[in-house]
Amino acid sequence: MPKGIYQIPYPDNEPVKSYAPGSPELASLMAKYKELYDQEPIDVPMYIGSDEVRTDNKKPMTSPHEHAKVLGHFNYGDKSHVEAAVNAALAAKDQWAALSWEHRASIFLKAAELLAGPFRDKMNAATMLAQSKNVFQAEIDAACEMIDFFRYNVWYMQNIYSDQPDSQPGIWNRMEYRPLEGFVFAISPFNFTSIAANLPASAAMMGNTVVWKPADSQVYSAQVIMELFKAAGLPDGVINLVTVDGPDAGDVIFNHKDFAGLHFTGSTGVFKHLWKEIGNNIDKYRSYPRIVGETGGKDFIMVHPSSVAQEVSTAISRGAFEFQGQKCSAASRAYIPESLWPAVKEGVLNDVNSFKMGSPDDPSNFVNAVIDKRAFDKITGYIDYAKDQSDAEIIVGGNYDGSTGYFIEPTVIVTTNPHFKTLEEEIFGPVITIYVYADDQFEETMDLLDATSPYALTGSIFSVDRYAAERATKRLANCAGNFYINDKPTGAVVNQQPFGGARGSGTNDKAGSQWNLIRWVSPRTIKEAFVPPTDYRYPFLG
Repeated sequence: MPKGIYQIPYPDNEPVKSYAPGSPELASLMAKYKELYDQEPIDVPMYIGSDEVRTDNKKPMTSPHEHAKVLGHFNYGDKSHVEAAVNAALAAKDQWAALSWEHRASIFLKAAELLAGPFRDKMNAATMLAQSKNVFQAEIDAACEMIDFFRYNVWYMQNIYSDQPDSQPGIWNRMEYRPLEGFVFAISPFNFTSIAANLPASAAMMGNTVVWKPADSQVYSAQVIMELFKAAGLPDGVINLVTVDGPDAGDVIFNHKDFAGLHFTGSTGVFKHLWKEIGNNIDKYRSYPRIVGETGGKDFIMVHPSSVAQEVSTAISRGAFEFQGQKCSAASRAYIPESLWPAVKEGVLNDVNSFKMGSPDDPSNFVNAVIDKRAFDKITGYIDYAKDQSDAEIIVGGNYDGSTGYFIEPTVIVTTNPHFKTLEEEIFGPVITIYVYADDQFEETMDLLDATSPYALTGSIFSVDRYAAERATKRLANCAGNFYINDKPTGAVVNQQPFGGARGSGTNDKAGSQWNLIRWVSPRTIKEAFVPPTDYRYPFLG
C-alpha cells in the first residue's frame, strides 16, 4: 500500500541531438548502425507472457533502401498465438492493476532513462535500418518522442489520480481511477517507432494489460522496444507482442468478452472496418470498449497573399518531404496565391534540386526510401496518373527506381483543377500538389480547402496579415486537430502540441496529453458518510 503522496518532478522534453558532421553522437550512432548492419540476421520472437514464441513461418525483415539486405526474420503466428496472448494478458491483469501506481510509474521512468542513455543508439539505428529514416528523423522519433511519451505520461497519470471531487461536512468523496475491465488491443503503424511504443505503453501505464500487434515493417525496432521494456522491469504478460495476420487477430480479439479497448494508429479504412466489427459484436462484451484511433490525413498549407515566400517554400520542402512524406501530418496539398507563386516555386525548386537521396548510412542524405513495395507501387501510381493528365504538371521530381531500394524522387504537382485526384486522396509519400488561386479568392479558397478532403488532421496558415490569420484560424476550425500559424504542419512535440485530428482522421484523443491517458481508466466515485442518518424523515415532513 502507498504510504505517501509522491510528487514527480515536472518533466522536460528530451533535448534533440544535432548529429552535426564530426559530432560524437553522429560517430556513436553510425558505429551502432554498422554493427547492426553487419551482424548475423536476427530471429524476432513473439512475446507472450513469459515465453518467447517462435514458429516455422519466418517472415524476412529487410531494409527499404536495400531490399536485398535481410536484417533478420520474425515469427509469424496464427489465431492460437492470439488466444495465448489474450490469456497471458488476462492472467497478468489482477497483479498489475493492483500494483501501486508509483511502481508502474517507475518502470516507464526507468525506460525513459535507459532510452536516453544506453538504448538510444540501438533504437535509432534500428529505425534507420528497417524504416529508412535519416539520423535526424530517427532521433526526433525513436529517441526523443518516445522518451517524452514515457516521462510526460507518468506526469499525466499523477495529475489524473490527483483530480478529486469536493466533499461536504460529514462526507468524504473520492475518485478512484480503475483500469478497464478486460484487456486492451494495440495496433501500431510502421512510420513512428515512438507511436509503436506509446500505444501499448499508455494503456499499460494506467493499469491495463495489452495485446500489441505492430506493423510487419516495424517489427525490427519493435524488438528493441520489447528489450527496453524488459530492461526497465515490465512484468511478463503486461504487454504481449504478436505478429499475425490482421483478420486472425480480429477474429479472436473482437469476439472475446473481455475485450475492453482498441488503441489504433493506421489507415482510415482499416479503422472504420474495426469499428464496425466492434459494433457488430457489442453484445458480447462486458462493457462498451474504448475506441481510440488516429488515422489518415490530407494535410494542407494555406497561404495568404501577405506571406513571406521563402517561409512558405521552406515549409513545403520540410513539411512534404521529411521522412519521404510518410507522416500522417505531412503536407500533401498547398493553396498559394498567384502573386506569391513565382517566388515560392523558385524556393521549392531550389530546395528539392539540392536534396540528396540515398541510404541512411550516409548522414548527408535528406531523403531515403519509402517503406516497402506496396507503398512504392501506390505512390508511383499517383505520379504516373499525374503525368498523363492535361490539367496537371509535375514541376520537379516524378522519377523513381525500385531496383535496389524503394526510392521515389520528391515530387511537386501543380494543377489547375481544385478537385484533382492528388489534391483529395491520401498518398502517404513524397508528393505534394499545389493549387494556385487568384489573390482576391482567399475566402473562397478556404471554403474549397474545407470541402475538398474528408480528413482533418493537420494544417497551417501562412500570413503576415494578422486579421487574415485569425479569419483562417476560425474558418478552418474543423479542418485540422493540429493547426499551425506560420509553420509547417508537421513536428508535433509531446506536451507542446498534443496530437490528433477529427473527421476521417480519428477520434482526436490527443496522444501526448492527459486526454489520451484518461481513456484507459474507468472512474469510480466513492462516497463515505461518517455519521449516517438513522431516521428516514426529512425536516420538510414536520
